[in-house]
Amino acid sequence: MHELELREPVYGEPAPLSIWLVNPFDEIPGEGLQPLRYWSLARVLALRGHHVVWWSADFSHRRKLRREMPDRLVDHESFELRLVPVRPYSNNVSLARLRSHRDYGRGCERLALEEIAAGSLERPDLILASMPPLEGAEAAARLARTLDAAFVIDLMDLWPETFERMLPGPRWFRRLLAPVMLGGMVRRREQLLAAADGISSSTESFATTAAPGRAVHLCRLGAYVEQFPTRPHGDAGEDHDGVEAATGSAGRPVPQGLGRPIECVYAGSLESGQDLQTLVAAARLLAQSGTPATLHVAGTGSLQGLLESTAASMPTTASCRIVMHGLLDRGPYARLLARCDAGLVLVKPETMVAVPYKACDFAAAGLAIVNSLPGELADLLDRYRAGLPYEAGNAASLTRAIRELATDPRRLSAMGRGARRLAESELGRERIYGRFADWLEGLAGRP
Repeated sequence: MHELELREPVYGEPAPLSIWLVNPFDEIPGEGLQPLRYWSLARVLALRGHHVVWWSADFSHRRKLRREMPDRLVDHESFELRLVPVRPYSNNVSLARLRSHRDYGRGCERLALEEIAAGSLERPDLILASMPPLEGAEAAARLARTLDAAFVIDLMDLWPETFERMLPGPRWFRRLLAPVMLGGMVRRREQLLAAADGISSSTESFATTAAPGRAVHLCRLGAYVEQFPTRPHGDAGEDHDGVEAATGSAGRPVPQGLGRPIECVYAGSLESGQDLQTLVAAARLLAQSGTPATLHVAGTGSLQGLLESTAASMPTTASCRIVMHGLLDRGPYARLLARCDAGLVLVKPETMVAVPYKACDFAAAGLAIVNSLPGELADLLDRYRAGLPYEAGNAASLTRAIRELATDPRRLSAMGRGARRLAESELGRERIYGRFADWLEGLAGRP
């Protein structure tokens, strides 16, 4: 990923816009992790000369730790950051988290009005708020109305539908109970969408479910494709007769029969919404069948202990092993993906996740993708012939998918190339976030 220089305004150009981004979840500069959606968008807008303020929280959703304001942020990124004080929480589904979101909404609104009144911050032309959390978006709507700014909702998840799986009882009972327990949140979301001057979404399915019939700008989460070099199993992986040479990541031979272990990676949250118990069971099945496989796990969360104990308990002579990496900084993370052959999207469909960050990163790295999610991601992988499905919760299904790739180097290589084409065509942030910025400029009155 190359650095861009902030260009000076040219005479006759429209004046720069003042744009606020309201999102407490994404990683912020200085934390060493991959830039996600809001850091990427803030960077693009600031490099166009706009005055960008990102309202985040002083508590890291992923790390469950307090945050510090990064040193010399504007010198490196050209946008401003505000950290809103919030209460911490340890469980992603808890009353403590909802109280923290309430702190965020109230604090964001109070601090913004105080800074404008003191003359230390200019009135925004546009406010873009992620949803969730509802509280942040509601604060953004009130601020936009008070300050005469355009108000934009960015659909990042389906709240409250994703909470239906947490309700007690069988599925039919949860569906009856959901309107009673979650109806208030649905009404709040509908009020926000009705008040918005524009709606964006990270997936087609979120837009279809939450805002049916509304015009929605689609900008997927995406990845920095330039961060990952083209793999040797691309065009260079074919001989002069058009037959693929058996080369894999970093130029190593790909598995021939059951030769070199196939290297698979799961990266992301280690929480209950991820299908990690199935990964544990699949690791044991792969070992029992004698399939050479290394399963890399990068991330942190409440299931980390389970995975670590499983990794430690597997015999050193087993053909399959689990390697734990913890939460990796961006450099080691990119190097891990670059050395692997396949990426594992292990997400329970009932979470209603559609196209997660990990899928975008795996595609950018040119990994064949093993995927549990039906719908939008499955359709993309089918279209680009970039991966294999498996049934969430079914260890035999996951084992079968990994074995298919481990024993068929040509298919593994072809799917890796398809994944890279998917990333270059549909997920490259340099392009899709530029279009996002164009759309936002239009909503704020910039042609």
